[in-house]
Order: sequence, then structure tokens, then C-alpha cells
Amino acid sequence: MAKYIFVTGGVTSSLGKGIIAASLAKLLQARGLRVTIQKLDPYINVDPGTLNPYEHGECYVTEDGAETDLDLGHYERFLNIFTSQANNVTTGRIYQTVINKEREGAYLGKTVQVIPHITDEIKRRMLQLGQSKEYDIIITEIGGTVGDIESLPFIEALRQLQWELPEEDTVVLHLTLIPYLKAAKELKTKPTQHSVKMLSQEGVHPDIIVCRTEKPLSTELRRKIAQFCNVKTEAVIEAADAPTIYEVPLLMMREKLDVICMKKLNITQTKEPELTRWKEFIDKLKYPKSQVTIGLIGKYIELQDAYKSILEAFVHAGAINECKVQVVNVHSEFITDDNVAEKLANLDGLLVAPGFGHRGVEGKIIAVKYARTQNLPFFGICLGMQMSVIEMARDILGLKEAHSTEMNPNTPDPVIDLMEEQKNVTAKGGTMRLGAYDCVIKEGTLAHKIYGKTTISERHRHRWEFNNKYLSQFEAAGMVASGKNPESGLVEIVELPNHPFFIGVQYHPELKSTVENPHPLFVNFIAAAREYTENKNAVKNPSMQGEMI
Repeated sequence: MAKYIFVTGGVTSSLGKGIIAASLAKLLQARGLRVTIQKLDPYINVDPGTLNPYEHGECYVTEDGAETDLDLGHYERFLNIFTSQANNVTTGRIYQTVINKEREGAYLGKTVQVIPHITDEIKRRMLQLGQSKEYDIIITEIGGTVGDIESLPFIEALRQLQWELPEEDTVVLHLTLIPYLKAAKELKTKPTQHSVKMLSQEGVHPDIIVCRTEKPLSTELRRKIAQFCNVKTEAVIEAADAPTIYEVPLLMMREKLDVICMKKLNITQTKEPELTRWKEFIDKLKYPKSQVTIGLIGKYIELQDAYKSILEAFVHAGAINECKVQVVNVHSEFITDDNVAEKLANLDGLLVAPGFGHRGVEGKIIAVKYARTQNLPFFGICLGMQMSVIEMARDILGLKEAHSTEMNPNTPDPVIDLMEEQKNVTAKGGTMRLGAYDCVIKEGTLAHKIYGKTTISERHRHRWEFNNKYLSQFEAAGMVASGKNPESGLVEIVELPNHPFFIGVQYHPELKSTVENPHPLFVNFIAAAREYTENKNAVKNPSMQGEMI
């Protein structure tokens, strides 16, 4: 049977439970153990699919089409494995399941209550991944902060499991904050003491305390935390701020977090962590040989988590190119014909990001035109690809009122239209075209050069698509539909052969980029941006051209 590690958080939110969980999982995986991670979210939404990105960051989509928390992106990027619907559970989904069972008469007329019915369903979900015998260790991150009302059923379910399962089969790791008071010039442990006390009052006793801190923890402080929180001194782990999240596994290895967990779980037969490729990645990330500036054109740029997977895909692609990727956020709502050259002049590449709704759309179209006419490397994802189609329809095909029916249902030229199977859909949650779909790529195209094969599979999250009624007009104007879904004929990839690098994709390649397998679209986009800046510098400094060649 699998063993279970539970990660809780205290004092404040956004301490990085997901990164700590992913880092621990990476270390255990590097020792040869089969590990997966799941996230339990306390909000009542069934999933984050209907949440505004400003509310909860990006919605991460898995291979099987589940709309999930963005932490699952961290899990996949660190472990290089796929997650699924089972890896993310919300309070909304728990209650929905219990209520549906009640309506079916599954409880035989009994009064349905939080205890035992809700907690039993939570426990079932906590243990579900461990029943398959596919994994040795299941790490469960419990969202929210200890003390929150909405988290109480999850903490109670954890208490029951800690009592029901054999002692050597569970570890509870509590992540907390050790704030530094500048006026007193010292670290304070009282918030951690109160957080652990609150967790203990709910009947859950942590085995390990991981302390987020700006300053190093002294041995004396560790002893104090251990004494007042009832753990061993070696189980007080320092989680210092790191320059990049990808260094956290190495910091946790130095603190022997994996060793402590394995000791508690009575796991003895493992090898030393194999992290050669991980360390090579970090070396390339920390010591780049060049730099490019990429413009990220979006409408949610005030919150970085809204484009988390895209930003991390840039990190992966930058490292493999030994190139630092400086991302400049440009709000599409404020781009006009008059200021576009000024806003985008210093860029080496342009990525137009996904999104929904009409706000900021015209700015994205203007940005696409600038990239196309100035030979600036361009990469459009989902809505970004659709904006490139609309821009070309208006400027090259002469369809001045061309648009997407998402923004203008009455457009005379709906070059982007609602998918046929979506036209009768009324419920919003979980009803888009979601998950992995095949795409067949034309040989000899830029997409074929990038992927190196003719059949690929990528993840989707959209309702609107390229309108194939206009395909012949676009092809006559020079656009190539280089990738299509073999079953529906849906255009998945568009590109312009007469441009140095201009490609738009209907799917979300950022969702499949990992440390060990950076996505080829991002890798080639950064390579094109680097070539662009080298050529630009050669024009400015002709004497450098010979050196570069």
C-alpha cells in the first residue's frame, strides 16, 4: 500500500505549500520512489474553470480535461509526470458528490452531516490515488490556512486518517512563517507556535515543521520551535527564500527533508537522489550567455499567476537556450495605433496570451500587426492565435469587419466562430473543449521543423475556433494551416512562411512544458528571438557581425 504525506499551512497564505510539496516529491522521485501529488482546495467552486484569473490565477488543464488549480502545474513541471482529475479536489466537488448520493438514496434515509459523510468523502479522495498500486507515496497538499472555517472539514478528515492508518504510513508536514522584525533585528517564532497550537487543537499533530524565513534559523531557534511545537529538532526545516523556485529541491535536500520523511515512513531501501539533469538546468538558468526581451501581451498582467505556466515555460526554454528571458508585461487594453511602436520597439519577440471576453482585444490585434509587419518573432496562444487570424483578415484579405463571434456576434465575417458542438451548451463549468487532442502537422512547415514529427497531442481549453469557410482565402493570401485535428478538421496551427518566425496555436503548449522536457514551441521561439536581437545588434554595430558569424 502507498504511504501518505500531508502538507498543511499556517500563519498566512501564499507561503509556497505547492512548491514545498513539489520539491519534496522531486527528491523522493529522484531516490527511485513513485510519487504523485494532489491538491485539496477549500473553496466551494466545483473547479476553478469559471473563476476570473484575478481571483485564483490561471486555470491549469490536465491531459484528461480537468480544469484544476495552478499548483498542479508545479507538480507536473517538477515531476515530469501527468496529473489528472483525481489530483485536484474542491469542497464544491465533495459536497456535490455527497448531495448527489443523498438524492439517489445512498445513505438509506440517514441525516447527512459534515461528520461522517463529508469527512468520509474527503478521506476517500485522499486515499483514492493510493489504491491503484501505481505509487509508493501520495503527497496531499491541503489548501488554505489552518484556522480558516472552510478548511476545518479537511483538517478533521486528516485527523481521522492519522488515527486510522498505521503510524509509519503517514507524515504531517506543516509549513509556517518565521517573520523577521527589522526594528528588533530578530526572527520571531510566536506565530509558528500559535499556528501549531491551533492545528493541535483540531487533533492533528505535525511531524515536521517547515519554516519560511528571510534569515537563517539558528540552532537555538530550531530548538525553541521544536520544544514548543512538540517535534524533534531535526524535524524543524529552514525554507529560506530562493532566487528561483527550481532551487528549492536542492535547499530541501540540504535540510534533509526527504531523509526525515523516509525515516518516519520507515522507508530504507532507496538510492541517493539522482539530480544531475536538474542541477544542469539550474546552472544554465543562473549563468546565461545571452538575453532576450519578450513582450507578453495580455489583459490580466497585474497578477503574474494568471500566466504562470507561460512564464515558467519561458524559464525552461531560456535555460535550454542558455539565454535569460526578460518578460515585459504589456496591457493590451492600452495599446493603440499611435503608441504601439513605442511600447513594442525594444522587444525581441512578442507573445499574445490566451484570454476570454472583448476587453483588450483591439490592442492585441494592433500588436499582432506590428509583429507581422516588422518581422518581429511572434507566438500566439489560443486567443492570441485567433487575434492573428482576425488581423490578417482585416489587413490582408480586406475583410474590415472580420471578428470573432465571441466579441461580435453580428460580425459579417466571423473568421473565428463558436464550435458546432458548443452552440447548444448553456452550463459554463467544465463544458469547453478540454484536455488532450491529436493534431496532424504538414511536412515542410515551421511547425514540422519545430516538432520533428507529423502527429502530436496538445491540451485545449476553448469554445471558439478558426472558421474553415474562410480557409481557402487565407491560404491564397499566404497563411498556412500547418496543423489540423484529424477527426474534426479544426485548424490547430497557423503560420506565415514569409516571416522569420510567426506561428499561432489554438491549444496551450505551456501546459506541457517541464524542466526535463521544455516545450519545443517555446524553445524555438526563444531561439528566434535571440537570432533577432543578434541581427539587430549586428546592424547597430557592424564591427560585431564578423565575430557573431
